[in-house]
Amino acid sequence: MIDPPVDIRRLVYLGTPEESVPFLEALDGAGFEVALAVTRPDKRRGRRADPTPSPVKAAALDLGIPVSFAVDDVLDADAELGVVVAFGQIIRPQILDRLAMVNVHFSLLPRWRGAAPVERAILAGDQTTGVCLMEVAEGLDTGRVYRRVEVPIAPEATATTLRADLVDAAVPMLVSALRDGLGTPDLQQGEPVYAAKVTRDELHLDWEQSAEVLHRQVRVGGAWTTWRGKALKVWSAYPVGGSQPPGVLDGPVVGTGDGQLQLVEVQAEGKSRQAAEDWIRGARPTPGDRLGS
Repeated sequence: MIDPPVDIRRLVYLGTPEESVPFLEALDGAGFEVALAVTRPDKRRGRRADPTPSPVKAAALDLGIPVSFAVDDVLDADAELGVVVAFGQIIRPQILDRLAMVNVHFSLLPRWRGAAPVERAILAGDQTTGVCLMEVAEGLDTGRVYRRVEVPIAPEATATTLRADLVDAAVPMLVSALRDGLGTPDLQQGEPVYAAKVTRDELHLDWEQSAEVLHRQVRVGGAWTTWRGKALKVWSAYPVGGSQPPGVLDGPVVGTGDGQLQLVEVQAEGKSRQAAEDWIRGARPTPGDRLGS
């Protein structure tokens, strides 16, 4: 692993999803020369569909930036620094020994190292998170930190809206850090907490839990329960006062272990998303019917 130069003008960029695109566009717009963008190979969305490029590939081609699917190609780009944002691959030590790299990580390290920092912050009920600009080092998000900015988590923030807030805070931080000089990084301070990918089982709504806990699961995206033996996804909901037995429906309001959850948008198995009130009219629950059964 080597330190980045003081004056940085020529970069390589490594990223994949939509959230990576604003960083690439901002670096290009700020006058940095992006010599190469590395991303995942094109993927088919269906057996008969044409391969679809990643959002970063599509954006790079629009900007006239060469694209590669091989990380090793960064070594031939004559770059001074690699910038990594949601790339989704481990970068081998042999590359880090020859090219300094920084990574934009969506948490306040060392809290929420790993693949799902945004989702884990919401599930844990954190009130604040943030973004770190860190060196890419061996180990899972263990590098020293050049810059950090805190971002509050709004009570109704979803994983999608919180990620957008973090991107908005991180883009100017990255550009100014590279323009003004990275300086000396700081060691991470505190006890590491890890953010493993969220599993489907973790998004199963247990109606014995409190409405607040269930609301966090819904905000992450993909929360689900069952209704008459079939899956029912809950895409939007919010806690309300009052009480009734866990899982019992009173219109679109569901009883929980503490409080109630107002369903807003749901998706029955094999159906499209719909307003919860429309689903209730079609489902026709009878007294005593419960979600989770």
